[in-house]
Amino acid sequence: MNAELRDRVKAAIRDVPDFPRKGILFRDITPVLQSPGMFRRTIDFFFERYHRMNIEAVAAVESRGFIFGGALSYRLGCSFVPVRKAGKLPWATVSESYELEYGSATLEVHRDALGNARRVLIFDDLLATGGTAAATARLLEQLGGTVVEIAFLIELADLKGRGKLQSYPVFSLVQF
Repeated sequence: MNAELRDRVKAAIRDVPDFPRKGILFRDITPVLQSPGMFRRTIDFFFERYHRMNIEAVAAVESRGFIFGGALSYRLGCSFVPVRKAGKLPWATVSESYELEYGSATLEVHRDALGNARRVLIFDDLLATGGTAAATARLLEQLGGTVVEIAFLIELADLKGRGKLQSYPVFSLVQF
């Protein structure tokens, strides 16, 4: 791994206390996005990691995952699969519900999201408890996809999200 890039990205991530509610420390990635050079180097890093793995689709979770996943799918020359909250997609969907610390949520993708693609990389900005990533993997498997890896810009290691993803290879650039 490029330790210099990891350190620079980690240093750029802004801590926002008490957001979205009191007691939460939000890790804000917008400073990474505001630096064209850092954003480009980050996408290039992930491209180098994945371009030999025959990735046929990058599935990314809304909304911040779209930023990185879209750029990476472009760079890899493969399709992009938007994974959305329930009710946000305009056509026939498949859905997967999962539990959160404070309730439940449902994710959806279009039934034809993978087309002929089978080898899928899942990308999201943050791994916390792992529920969103696990639900995304189940959704793609419903469509016949094989999850090659689940990648994150940031991992909050204390929340042990990797534990919910034991069936999949997991990679994170930065850990807190």
